[in-house]
Amino acid sequence: MTDVRPVTAVPLAQASPVRPPALRPGDQVMLVSPSGPTKPERVARGLELLTGWGLRPVLAPNAYARQGYLAGSDELRAADMNAAFADPDVRGVLCTRGGYGAQRMVDAIDMAAVRADPKVVAGFSDITALQFALWRGARLATVHGPGAAWLDQRTPAVSAESLRRALMTTEPATVTRLPTEETAPVLVPGTATGPLIGGNLCLVLASLGTRDMPDLTGAILLIEDVEEPPYKVDRMLTQLRRTGVLDGVAGVAVGQFTNCADDWAVSVADVIAERLGDLGVPVLGGLPIGHGHGQLTVPVGTPATLDTTAGTLTVSPAVS
Repeated sequence: MTDVRPVTAVPLAQASPVRPPALRPGDQVMLVSPSGPTKPERVARGLELLTGWGLRPVLAPNAYARQGYLAGSDELRAADMNAAFADPDVRGVLCTRGGYGAQRMVDAIDMAAVRADPKVVAGFSDITALQFALWRGARLATVHGPGAAWLDQRTPAVSAESLRRALMTTEPATVTRLPTEETAPVLVPGTATGPLIGGNLCLVLASLGTRDMPDLTGAILLIEDVEEPPYKVDRMLTQLRRTGVLDGVAGVAVGQFTNCADDWAVSVADVIAERLGDLGVPVLGGLPIGHGHGQLTVPVGTPATLDTTAGTLTVSPAVS
């Protein structure tokens, strides 16, 4: 018989994050693929980049595994994650990419090992599921940033430097609204403070009803997505509203909604503004965080300030 345990959630505003040590030159970092299969030629560029920062990147044993749309079986992907968390020589865990599959293996992560030796974990997109699990299981602050399967055309030098600072310094991350971003018209004035949580909107939705979904009371919710037409974004935001999880949110930081258009005369910015504009909290769009060109990195799980007058999201570091 399955052991069914009650699900309890601690509001983010009441929880203290665990900040792992910042990476230093000479530190070993392991590249893992917890979701979809990756491309060796793009990982090669990521290895070059990390080496240039003075880090010692190594590939997890199954980093290049492939099983359909997954980077190997759930057991192999979980084994790589657990190996990284258990190895005292590994000081950082960098995901190669998102895709799909993290939710299928997060329940097999050895959270005791994570708590015993906290390490910086970086990734985004499908990795939102992993970040939620690590928050629930270890209160681990993590890094929402590009995967190690690097593509210079999408993530140029500014993206690389943003990720490096988040991994290797204790500087706060400040992201400024760009008028050229598609979500830039989304704006509800005000200032909000609270822990930043979230990531990919689809994965936030997929976490509803699971033990990993955090209580967003007092938090600033981060959302971004890719290739989701406006009506689907509407459906996801409407579901969030109907479940009540947005009732206590302090603010919403809106990142890049990339290639989110269809033939209807309604933009994704229109939808986001309409669905979030009456929450009574500050909402700031146009933040270059997500799947778009020039993606910037932010910590998640740490205190943040959203200032719509300045057009900025400022987040305290995920590392110590």
